[in-house]
Amino acid sequence: MKLMFATAATALTLGGAALAQSDGDAEAGEREFNKCKSCHMIVADDDTTIVRGGRTGPNLYNIIGRQAGSVEDFRYGDSLVEAGEAGLVWDEESFVAYVQDPKGFLAEYLDDSGARSKMSYRLRNGMEDVYAYLLTVSPDAEANMDESEADS
Repeated sequence: MKLMFATAATALTLGGAALAQSDGDAEAGEREFNKCKSCHMIVADDDTTIVRGGRTGPNLYNIIGRQAGSVEDFRYGDSLVEAGEAGLVWDEESFVAYVQDPKGFLAEYLDDSGARSKMSYRLRNGMEDVYAYLLTVSPDAEANMDESEADS
């Protein structure tokens, strides 16, 4: 119960992302994110570094609810950009499926066996937890999701 309260309080403090739901454990996801930070960083819009990490992958701040392939100034692979333009938004279902098998997910999503992902790492477990953690650093998650639904 304390963990749920702490997670919700953290999300509220970061701008209301607690409204979005997840089956994961944000605290465990923060630890699991250590596997991700070799390629990804989390830096807030005001340049506050939340997690220092690599620059091979895009900044994952405010990624939940955002259209895939849309972080400004990041050079994505063509398939991910195409998926985003086709309506892919990072919600729990799409995020979990993608991080388990990026290439396979894009091939299925785009119905294109030639689809490729620049992300080669596969997260074998803890995907829901990482998603729950990313919710805590996605203050606009609800607004992003509402916006993507309006665009559809």
